[in-house]
Amino acid sequence: MKYAPYFITAAACLFAACSGNQKPVDLTNQSKEKTAKYTFAPVSEKALSSSARLPGQLVPFNEVNIFPKVNGFVKQLYVDRGSIVKKGQLLVTLEAPEMESQLQAANSRYLQAKENAQASKEKYQRLKQAASEPGSVSPLDIDNATSRMKADEALAQSELSNMASVKTMQGYLNIYAPFDGMIIQRNVSPGALVAPGKATDQPMLILQDIHKMRLEVYIPEDYVDKVDLSQPVSFTFNAMPGGKQTAKISRSANALGSMRSEAIEIDVQNTNGTLKPGMYAEVNIPMVSGAKSLLVPNNAIIRSTEKEYVIKDDNGKADLVEIKEGLVSNNDTEVFGNLKANDKVILHASDEIKQGDKIQ
Repeated sequence: MKYAPYFITAAACLFAACSGNQKPVDLTNQSKEKTAKYTFAPVSEKALSSSARLPGQLVPFNEVNIFPKVNGFVKQLYVDRGSIVKKGQLLVTLEAPEMESQLQAANSRYLQAKENAQASKEKYQRLKQAASEPGSVSPLDIDNATSRMKADEALAQSELSNMASVKTMQGYLNIYAPFDGMIIQRNVSPGALVAPGKATDQPMLILQDIHKMRLEVYIPEDYVDKVDLSQPVSFTFNAMPGGKQTAKISRSANALGSMRSEAIEIDVQNTNGTLKPGMYAEVNIPMVSGAKSLLVPNNAIIRSTEKEYVIKDDNGKADLVEIKEGLVSNNDTEVFGNLKANDKVILHASDEIKQGDKIQ
């Protein structure tokens, strides 16, 4: 009976536990509490009308780099950076002394050809008059005189055209404004040697038409077929917060660029001159989905660093469905994924819910 004390001690401890206030834990109820209650919402299918907020940039309505058409030296500049000019206004005068010599030479050749043509004509007329008496002039002489007269007249016309061409080239020494606008850059000074250049060369002047501006916006590829061209767009310039403006889309490229986006342009009037090329704006582009789309509430989408997904009810178990977002409205978001209409998704879900967890 050497184990008797141990049995007595164990019985005493058991009696003390049963007589205390502690109650046994119900493991069955605890497992039930682990299945939390969730709020569900159905996946709807309808046409989504909304808008997309995209960045835009102001560019001049017209812009031109002004190069000379002929070689020459800058004789006089009539404008500078910031000058407001009108169409046809004289901007720069060039000088090219060799062009004056070319004009004089062309004029001399023309006068000589004109005199030769006049002499040939008079000779032909005398021969024709003498030929009125039979046998006095042979028909061959008449034919030769006629040919010579026509050749000299053609040469005189050629020299006249050549002289006119030199005069036209001389007129290129005066450079005029092609449209109304502002000179925003001047790169030459009087005495500088200038020559016709390429687009990569530095121009003499840069002229911009800023009375009306183009607001350029690039529409991503996913949205190009959903832009509602009939609705006005609203935009706000970052430099002028609170100044909301509206206008219609003026034109679109109808083609995707290198960034897989389509350029659209909105004409913006700049009557008071406060808008500047290069200013950025936030543009609200109206969108309309032509076909029906699957929509889920905004708060049903879970976003992680790896993916975006919703949690669908699959016979009481969690099914994590990866999605891609489309258009967004105030309450709903267009989604693309393994979903169908009337599927139930969890609202305000968290990433703690794993695939296959009981959710009902």
